[in-house]
Amino acid sequence: MSELVNETETAIAETSDDVSTRSAHGDLVLRHRADGHLELRANGIFVMDTRETSTEKALATRALDLHADPRHVLIGGLGLGFTLEAVLSDGRVETVTVVEIEPLLVEWMRAGRVPHGPALMSDERVRIEVADVAVVLRESQGAAYDLVLLDVDNGPGYLVHDANGALYEAPALADARRATAPGGTVVVWSAAQAPALLEVMGQVFDETEALSYPVDLQGHSETYWLYAGTVSRRNGTN
Repeated sequence: MSELVNETETAIAETSDDVSTRSAHGDLVLRHRADGHLELRANGIFVMDTRETSTEKALATRALDLHADPRHVLIGGLGLGFTLEAVLSDGRVETVTVVEIEPLLVEWMRAGRVPHGPALMSDERVRIEVADVAVVLRESQGAAYDLVLLDVDNGPGYLVHDANGALYEAPALADARRATAPGGTVVVWSAAQAPALLEVMGQVFDETEALSYPVDLQGHSETYWLYAGTVSRRNGTN
């Protein structure tokens, strides 16, 4: 597996508990807001906070509801750990592979800068890959996972890293399908409606669906989306 671990310079703000880092992938900041919540930003772009986590959890729970026996799960994007937390709450899950491209985000979670981080990261079912999830999917063995959950950006319309655009295109989605066992599902999180993504997923998967979730984002009403593609039990390969 190709590891994308690069030298990273970390700086802690002198006047607050905020933590920031600059890596080969850009700036990563964990802010302690005045409302008591944590906020994660990448390259100046809001990624998520600890106030509104319903869709990060729904990314897991919706996929888990679709599978009768989800033993092996891959999560692309660690974030602040709420998708991972929801996956681990399901007793049927035996292994969770979390793929995160930023090593310092993994370290922050382990160090407890996100309060529930140490417990999640120490769960014996969890395996962390510091890597590009597109590479992990491309190099994975076929039918390795029952569920693949992708939350590496704010969706195809709001990329944190420009290179992530390829993850929402047919070749990468075909890699995700190949890595998913028959009867399994790939779910993609998006901060906005993405009809082009649904169309491409319809070309790759046997069944697709789009689910909308109203959210309150720092006092503003928004709608987040989940896009799911399922691999038929009768046809596990393209």
